[in-house]
Amino acid sequence: MNQVVASWAALDGRRKGIVVGAAIAALLCMVMIWRLAGREDLALLYAGLEPSTAGEVIAVLEQSAVPFEVRGGAIYVASSQRDSTRLALAADGLPATGGMGYELLDTMTGFGTTAQMFDAAYWRAKEGELARTILASRQIRAARVHIATPPRQAFSRDVAVTASVTLTPASAGIDAGQAQAIRFLVASAIPGLAPEDVAMIDSVNGVIPLTGDAGAGPDPGQLDQRAAQMKANLERLLAARVGPGKALVELYIDADMDSQVVTERVIDPASRVAISQELEETTEQASGTGGGAVTVASNLPAGDAAAGGESSNSTSSETRERQNFEVSETRRERVIQPGQIRRISVAVMLDGITDTAADGTRNWTPRPEEEMQALRELVESAIGFDPARGDRVTLQTLEFPVPPALGTEAAAPGFTLPGGSAMSLIQTIVLGVVALLLGLFVVRPLLMRPPPALPGPELLAGTIDMTAEGDVVDADPNNPALPNENQHKIKNLRTLVDDRRDDSADVLRRWIEAPEQSEGAT
Repeated sequence: MNQVVASWAALDGRRKGIVVGAAIAALLCMVMIWRLAGREDLALLYAGLEPSTAGEVIAVLEQSAVPFEVRGGAIYVASSQRDSTRLALAADGLPATGGMGYELLDTMTGFGTTAQMFDAAYWRAKEGELARTILASRQIRAARVHIATPPRQAFSRDVAVTASVTLTPASAGIDAGQAQAIRFLVASAIPGLAPEDVAMIDSVNGVIPLTGDAGAGPDPGQLDQRAAQMKANLERLLAARVGPGKALVELYIDADMDSQVVTERVIDPASRVAISQELEETTEQASGTGGGAVTVASNLPAGDAAAGGESSNSTSSETRERQNFEVSETRRERVIQPGQIRRISVAVMLDGITDTAADGTRNWTPRPEEEMQALRELVESAIGFDPARGDRVTLQTLEFPVPPALGTEAAAPGFTLPGGSAMSLIQTIVLGVVALLLGLFVVRPLLMRPPPALPGPELLAGTIDMTAEGDVVDADPNNPALPNENQHKIKNLRTLVDDRRDDSADVLRRWIEAPEQSEGAT
């Protein structure tokens, strides 16, 4: 401690200021490092909220004294408090998605509430609840539901109810199946609403048509997705044999985009079936007597007019048979939805077999015919090849050009961030700067402090005798002829020389060189 005090006293004013400034800078750096080390990492709390909803969340965080940070449209909190903060906000009904729901009805009282006010609040609550249900899907980022209910009038029975839903997709567009499901959801929640009366609007792609609407046609995106899926399957299948990047596949699907209703009626005349039979028989029988000659007696009332006549009998019969037959008849009605495949065309180009000779030359040979035939069968099986439909598969083996080497070769990085993050690198740099400052402005000035003043020649003028030639005559400090003051100075000088030999040699060197410099100057 005494040595430190003596070293501090030996420094001049400038060096003392440097040491004090370095100590303060080192202290500040240590405080900053301590704060950075003690600062907890931030985690994402919510992102993509509406401005009003985000303002409500920030207001609750400020009231709860929870440290947070806003970065663009995202809110970050400490990672250790993220889950508890989310649960606390959920208890308060935040963030509110899709507007308010049935809680609107909780704030209404019977006093001062008219029927019109209650109906308006009810439909607002219904819209909010539907929007919340729709937002439960991860593919939808925002949703708004509007229900149009005309006012009820006296003696009115049928009231047309319509609705519209505006959706904002999270990434891709809304597909037809998902839109149809939302239509049925909204129609089922509102009495008297049909699914076709629900208008679906995509905020990115516009109106979403109804599935099966006349003139709407199929969704072209579904056909493209089907073709892309078949192409990916073929490339994966061929890459397992020829290797990745050595097979190029192009696939085209020709689909019928028209909706058709086909009705067939087939009658087979050869197939008769008796369904009824009628048999009718008719018999007639008649008898009579023939007339004789005409005389006077035959004209008299009591005359024998019939005498001499002849008798006759007649019998007739008729049979009728009627049979009813039915011919077999077949009726068929088919509804052909749009999107039916009419033809599939596939073009596959395969690279050949490449060998590298001993001298480094590249030799290319086409693939054998047996392998090409086997690959063709695999491609036909993968696409569901139908010759009657007109499908076509073209498979060729051609040489792929070798692209020139561009850029630099990828190599492992020679330097990686310590700790794997930029914050760790910054902390390491700050520690290095602090260590450098401590070495330059604290340790180095203390080590380079000036030596204590040594007695000069004038201090020893009475204790050291000089001869005429300049030789130094050793003085004995125990000589009683010397004064006590001189004896004390000689003892101090010897002690100082024993303790600090290097500094003593430096002083002697200066004394020796001083006369030479003065002679050279003259």
